[in-house]
Amino acid sequence: MTSVSTTETITAAASGRWSLGDLPVNRIGFGAMRLPQTGPVLVADAVPRDRRAALSVLRRAVDLGVNHIDTAAFYFSPLRSANELINSALAPYADDLVISTKVGPARDRTGQWATHARTPEALRGQVEENLRQLGRDHLDVVNLRIVGTESIAERFGALADLRAAGLIRHLGLSNVTPAHLAEAQAIAPVVCVQNRYGIGVRPEDDAFVRDCGAQGIAFVPFYAIAAAGRESGATVPEPAEVLAVAKSHGASPAQIRLAWTLHRGPHVLAIPGTGDPDHLMANVAAGALRLSEDELELLERVHRSTLAG
Repeated sequence: MTSVSTTETITAAASGRWSLGDLPVNRIGFGAMRLPQTGPVLVADAVPRDRRAALSVLRRAVDLGVNHIDTAAFYFSPLRSANELINSALAPYADDLVISTKVGPARDRTGQWATHARTPEALRGQVEENLRQLGRDHLDVVNLRIVGTESIAERFGALADLRAAGLIRHLGLSNVTPAHLAEAQAIAPVVCVQNRYGIGVRPEDDAFVRDCGAQGIAFVPFYAIAAAGRESGATVPEPAEVLAVAKSHGASPAQIRLAWTLHRGPHVLAIPGTGDPDHLMANVAAGALRLSEDELELLERVHRSTLAG
């Protein structure tokens, strides 16, 4: 059993490594969604985060060995854009830093949600906006985020064309089904799948998680800490089992949730987001936690309990 109660600084390297295509990353990364604001995210009246604090957290993340950052052009609040913060804090970018972004969803300048990008022209516009905001000549990974179950062939094909043109290095998918993945794989290689997943969240997707690993595709859960709280954060009381495992490790429930995520397979990555430097260090340190078989069995029962409800 390992504990995170140590005076030694733990880096993201302790979480192990996986490659997104030909881009190796540490399995603990950083999600930029919460960076532009404090409180609720992705809302029009979000309270902008202090700029210097946001830049400091990004730089500290890289200092701690984080080399996979997840972002999107629609991650913004009044006065703050996640992509602009990343550009300001980290450019010129280190050679080993991998920035993943996503396209599909759209928000207007007031922060209100707008129509999803569904045409090749609209998707190219979103790719070019990400390039501009990040100050890049290409994007490392672009995830097509899906709403609904309809065919994605035209949209994914448009991104595949941009990959062939050199604007995108690798392609991924977000909020998808196994059928979507199969459809996309017939068009171009997929290096990652980003879906909502965590302890007690979508246990019916366990087989999909394993299948991604069998295909050499990274599975990147979002809301792994927040669980049912989603955009609002971890607002639901923790199960007694999660609290007990946390206590035995001298860790927080959030760290146990991250550790459990990483234990789902070597291909599973984590992208916890925060604007708090202490939370950042705790998230990175969770990559060093090793859960026992008994603890994993206990947490598995919590995870699968929703199937019996």
